[in-house]
Amino acid sequence: MERHIKAKPEGTYQEIIAPGTMRFLDFARLQLGAGERYSLETDGREAVLDIFGGKISVTVEHAERKTVYERVGARADVFDGAPVMVYIPPNSRYEVAADSKADVGVFRAPSQSAAAPALLQGADVVKNHAGKDNWSRTVYSALNEKVPAERLLAGETLNPPGNWSSYPPHKHDQSHPPQEAVLEEVYYFRVKPSQGFGLIWTYTATGDPKGFSSVFVVEDGDTVLLPKGYHPVVAAPGYQLHYTWVLAGEERRYGAWADDPRHAWVKSAQ
Repeated sequence: MERHIKAKPEGTYQEIIAPGTMRFLDFARLQLGAGERYSLETDGREAVLDIFGGKISVTVEHAERKTVYERVGARADVFDGAPVMVYIPPNSRYEVAADSKADVGVFRAPSQSAAAPALLQGADVVKNHAGKDNWSRTVYSALNEKVPAERLLAGETLNPPGNWSSYPPHKHDQSHPPQEAVLEEVYYFRVKPSQGFGLIWTYTATGDPKGFSSVFVVEDGDTVLLPKGYHPVVAAPGYQLHYTWVLAGEERRYGAWADDPRHAWVKSAQ
């Protein structure tokens, strides 16, 4: 499995992680000009749309009902405020119509959920200032346990220049209830200014027979697949680093992770 996917040239519908590449997650990017429309079907997968930028209208046909979300999303890009997301259940047909030039992430996972479509914005999106010192960052949780999806959890993280996130390093690849659950993850990165970069270190616990330790230089538009292991991130000085994170796994519990015991002490340090 290729775990670091470089940014691709712009296109209307770009498949970035194909179904079957990971155990659960796939990911595509939809870019539309003002007035353009694009129709998709979820089939046996649930989906979450993250409106990276622009304003769209979404029409969802599910269980013989039609739900319309008109002119949702308002930010210019991911650095311009909290996310707006749309949850779409399996076995749905939906159309995205761009009211302005729009950039949308489409994340999916296998599902038999009977949940209804949901628009996640405003008070539905939880904003948290996580960490401290040079590992403080802003974390938005949009598709959380309040929405009765089957597998997907989604949000965004914003690193100030030079700061770390996903820190202390944590993982969620073993079932150790109630602390840790099996959840794979995808990070989709943006950088401001766009010529900047960050780093992500992906590594497994000691003794893992299929372990790895890899550092990826992430640039604007890159995607990193996290099937397992720890995954701390740092932004280069002078550059804001943003990533959309999406989880899916055997359980659906945000925060069900284990810190690397070698570095967990920073939480209690003065």
